[in-house]
Amino acid sequence: MKHKRIRLALLLIGLLAWLSVAFYGYRQVHADSSSSLTTVTIGYQKGDPVDISRQRGELVKKMKAKGYKVVFKEFQNGAALMTALKAGSIDYARAGDTPPVTAQATGTQIAYIAAGATKEYGTGILVGKNSGITTLSQLKGKKIAYTSGTAAQSLIIKALKKAGLTTSDVTLVDMSQSAASVAFAKGQVDAWVTWDPYTATAQVQSNAVLLTNGTGLTKNRDFLISTQTYAASHTTVSKYLVSYLSADMTWAQNHKSALVTMLSKTLGLSKTIVEKTVNRRTFSMQALTNTSSIVQEQQAIADLLYTEGVIKTKVTVKSAFLT
Repeated sequence: MKHKRIRLALLLIGLLAWLSVAFYGYRQVHADSSSSLTTVTIGYQKGDPVDISRQRGELVKKMKAKGYKVVFKEFQNGAALMTALKAGSIDYARAGDTPPVTAQATGTQIAYIAAGATKEYGTGILVGKNSGITTLSQLKGKKIAYTSGTAAQSLIIKALKKAGLTTSDVTLVDMSQSAASVAFAKGQVDAWVTWDPYTATAQVQSNAVLLTNGTGLTKNRDFLISTQTYAASHTTVSKYLVSYLSADMTWAQNHKSALVTMLSKTLGLSKTIVEKTVNRRTFSMQALTNTSSIVQEQQAIADLLYTEGVIKTKVTVKSAFLT
């Protein structure tokens, strides 16, 4: 009986040893493949093209198949994205038209990688439904919320110029978009310079009036931005990202109903708000092959900000477009 117990104990010990070896071998063969992947970190804002790709999941799968692990980091605005890009905490950033200009002016060696379509119809200046403000000229003497270093800054300057006004004729209040949303809802500011989905949210929830959209004032394009150093040594990564982002934007453009459902859930917004946002924009992301018109757009913003004293360095935008 004693020998049987000994044999049984030895058998169990052997079995445990075998299981340990087998488990170790399994871990070696089936270890998390992400440990052998090259990490690529992309900064984004809620609801932007990168966020759409993040949620859809195809870009991550395709990049993994090519040997890359994509990590996403969310930011509230383009200015914060440019700061993160300069600090090296992200490799790519999705931003609007103004942040790359201000970043370049402060010495960040940015590189334009790809560009999207205009977002001018969902970008603009909001006023309260009972404000009595119906023209840009009536903004004189008013308190206006905006976010410096973003598309909102160049837009308000251009809008005031169009009305024969300057920034000295109004009180500009620099605050984050989330803070501006609260201030506008409480009537603490008379107008708010913003973009979708903030614009659509205020229109639907507060019956805010879009005094003007970006037509004739700003394109507020989507740009995929990197640094000169990173872009120069990671041309293959950029090529893959642009290709896969472009495919996702084609999907978004052709499946707007599914896109609305997806974004409504992740943004926590009603379908009415998301539909307004989605239906007034075109989704695209393309490599910068013919850049002349886009360079001109960006240079016009750079010249405006320099003339207005917003940036202290005269920027040559073309130098940031890699060929």
